[in-house]
Amino acid sequence: MEHLPEFEIQQPKTAAEAVILGAETGARYIGGGTDFVPNLRRGLETPVAVVDISAVSEMQAIEETSEGLRIGASVTLEQLISDERVNQDYSLLVQAAETIAGNTHRYSATVGGNLCLDTRCQFYNQSEWWRKSNNYCLKYRGDICHVAPKGNICRAAFSGDLAPAMMVHGAKVELVSSEGKRTIALKDMYQEDGANYLLLKPGELLVAVIIEKLDGYQTAYRKVRVRGGVDFPLAGVAVGVKCDENLLTDIRIALTGTNSRPLLIEGVEASFG
Repeated sequence: MEHLPEFEIQQPKTAAEAVILGAETGARYIGGGTDFVPNLRRGLETPVAVVDISAVSEMQAIEETSEGLRIGASVTLEQLISDERVNQDYSLLVQAAETIAGNTHRYSATVGGNLCLDTRCQFYNQSEWWRKSNNYCLKYRGDICHVAPKGNICRAAFSGDLAPAMMVHGAKVELVSSEGKRTIALKDMYQEDGANYLLLKPGELLVAVIIEKLDGYQTAYRKVRVRGGVDFPLAGVAVGVKCDENLLTDIRIALTGTNSRPLLIEGVEASFG
């Protein structure tokens, strides 16, 4: 890795201030920085300015609302894991969060950062000299995806663990931009393109996630990775199952690590209807 490049850093106190700064050409948001900073040092990110959103007030809390549990995007993974309400009614999120990185990383890494985690590929997440010697790739300066050379789309994989767990909980996200605020389903924030995997407007900021309580469901999250800790998932699956007197009445399944976006498997109910 190289030394950090020079850039200007701003620290707004509100989301409205943040999106004004984020709309500037070449600006990037940073939360915990556990993924962003290594990418800076690899030369994968070259921002003119960095907007530190860790002090934005409306992004820091976990609170009950009429729509469900609202989790601020700047809430750390450790805060999520330690919250009594999350453990009691949303344990699937705890299961997923506990598999992310290492213990020390989770004190800095944030919910929003994991949901917006950059897609990964063995041809992309390398040093500059390595990428250059392989003629770069479709995600960075090149014109070919080395994973699927005959295709015309980047196949870098999304590797966040929280997204599938939250999708099973019917998650919605609060987004703020210079045009105002909007709320969409979490699954609609992504698309199947490793180079442009987030469907966000320029400078748009993920402020919070709202998840619904799954009464009567049994949930679980499992991931496959090279090592038993720290590693990103080769594949991860979140499942929610509801039964009525041993009769399956609903099942929700979401995947990560398999595509360029976290994937909510839709239409599963048709198999047991």
